Amino acid sequence: MTKAEKLFHQIANELADGRESKIFGALCIKAKNGKSSAIFWKDAMIFKLNAEDEKEALSIPGAREGTHLYAPDRPMKGWVLIPFKHSTEWKKFAKKSAKNVTETKVERGKKSL
Repeated sequence: MTKAEKLFHQIANELADGRESKIFGALCIKAKNGKSSAIFWKDAMIFKLNAEDEKEALSIPGAREGTHLYAPDRPMKGWVLIPFKHSTEWKKFAKKSAKNVTETKVERGKKSL
């Protein structure tokens, strides 16, 4: 198990509003409502963020817009990948992403807060 994966498990266990799960075969953290808020992928984490937090995350060197796991040419709006090099930021963004997916409601395909 890599250092990155160990850190993912630690964060998932410490996050009061989340639980460890899987999505598309990858490890993830799901919020209380069952929605995925963070994905562990290739020693990086991808977080589902609101616009303000997304802007903050993208200011981290090496961070980039998240893409579909098996289709890297397909961006995922609102998801940001933060590499292990900046893993000191992971727990903060894991909390923010869990809060974001918990507070976001989806009604008839439209997202609202």
